[in-house]
Amino acid sequence: MSKEIERKFLVKGDAWRQLATPVHYRQGYLNSQKERTVRIRTVGEKAFMTVKGPTKGVTRLEFEYEIPFADCVTMLENLAEQPIIEKARYKIPMGELVWEIDEFFGVNEGLIVAEVELKSEDQAFEKPEWVGEEVSSDPRYFNSNLVRNPYTTWNK
Repeated sequence: MSKEIERKFLVKGDAWRQLATPVHYRQGYLNSQKERTVRIRTVGEKAFMTVKGPTKGVTRLEFEYEIPFADCVTMLENLAEQPIIEKARYKIPMGELVWEIDEFFGVNEGLIVAEVELKSEDQAFEKPEWVGEEVSSDPRYFNSNLVRNPYTTWNK
């Protein structure tokens, strides 16, 4: 069984941009119910299907499998809930952790979040200077919810 323990934060400033090269992601959901999500996405030239269970605290079950790229593109265009999530991901190693910064485009333009996967919910870690407010427990920031309620529609 695979578990994901992830904390999510808003990003401040632009200092992080020089620390990594972005990779383009296109992702969609075949199912985005909170009890389970089924996500498909392209990551550069590869493609994956991921099944996730409900979030409890900052932990949830997660299973990910590589799938044929062409199949993923067809599913994104014909089966996925709309709109598709488009983003650039920057992976920044810091000590034993890797921070993933997602810069969103399209209907989620302007949203930039940083995520870090942990080994336990109570694992201590240092936040880089560009990490701001924690939004781990705010469901608006779940990618699956950004399909139904895009960032550009929020009253900020």
